[in-house]
Amino acid sequence: MNAEARGGRSAQLKHTGLRPGWTTGACATAATTAAYTALLTGDFPDPVTITLPKGQTPAFALAVEELTAGRASAGVVKDAGDDPDVTHGALVRSTVRRLPPGSGVVFRAGPGVGTVTLPGLPLDVGEPAVNPVPRQLMREHVERLAAEHGESGDVEITVSVDHGEEIARSTWNGRLGILGGLSILGTTGVVVPYSCSAWIDSIRRGVDVARAAGLTHVAGCTGSTSEKTVTAEYGLPDIALLDMGDFAGAVLKYVRRHPVARLTICGGFAKLSKLAAGHLDLHSARSQVDKPFLADLARRGGADEPLASRIATANTGLEALRLCEAAGVPLGDLVAARARDEASAVLRGAPVAVDVICIDRAGVVVGRG
Repeated sequence: MNAEARGGRSAQLKHTGLRPGWTTGACATAATTAAYTALLTGDFPDPVTITLPKGQTPAFALAVEELTAGRASAGVVKDAGDDPDVTHGALVRSTVRRLPPGSGVVFRAGPGVGTVTLPGLPLDVGEPAVNPVPRQLMREHVERLAAEHGESGDVEITVSVDHGEEIARSTWNGRLGILGGLSILGTTGVVVPYSCSAWIDSIRRGVDVARAAGLTHVAGCTGSTSEKTVTAEYGLPDIALLDMGDFAGAVLKYVRRHPVARLTICGGFAKLSKLAAGHLDLHSARSQVDKPFLADLARRGGADEPLASRIATANTGLEALRLCEAAGVPLGDLVAARARDEASAVLRGAPVAVDVICIDRAGVVVGRG
């Protein structure tokens, strides 16, 4: 991100009053830096300051510290700012132990940090779920301290998160094959409130895991009801189900670059009517059901003007659908077909066959395209 973009983001956050926070990767780096400093000097820096990839130098207060012969541990409480992050308030710990010269920096998963069990992620199977950028950050801080104190910098870093296995049940980790706890994440070290970067990253990793497993059919689903629908329709395994939520665009753009032979998009009629109208972010705060658009689709499906007028002034998308069902107008199919066309346009000729299923709140299929 360039200086202008950084300034724009800061201004945006200031304008909204939202406070940014720190990733688990930044917290693990701070804990590692404090622990290794104590191992070298006998004292824990508190607060401990680190340097993030874009040059920021945040300081972190230590919540726990422990120094014994040959190893040191420190812990930092994650502050996600104003982002609704499930790891907000989690205690991220790092234990650093000296290794023989030439060993390098070795990462281990402590309690609450997961282990990779499926291919397709940016880490090998069997590795602790400490992502590449946090690993690099920790290595850089260890190397700097080692150089300052005339040490080799050969250490074992064990990262853990208190109650991490329990917290991980609220994440995608199990479906991605990360078992036993959380992932240590972050590419910039900063959590931008409501950017939903972790969710979008999970969508991308879901596609990667499905491709690595040789799957040729995946489904982007807006929620648990739509997941049940596509499972019943196609018998897809869990790793084929992408928790798309509101981020249709994230799924389509990533699959465009990393094709899978078939993509099914399944979701509620109202949400997918937004995709049909050309919206790639389906969140209610960022796109609305366009009833005049639905009225126009209904006209093309045979609705007369009185019905079209009622659709245009309906309270909800579901009401518009029910009006059409009563009149024998296939609005659900029309929306699904238009949503499929919009999805195909985003795919830009990628070798991906896409279909769309619209459901109602009970999970009943009301449209196919």
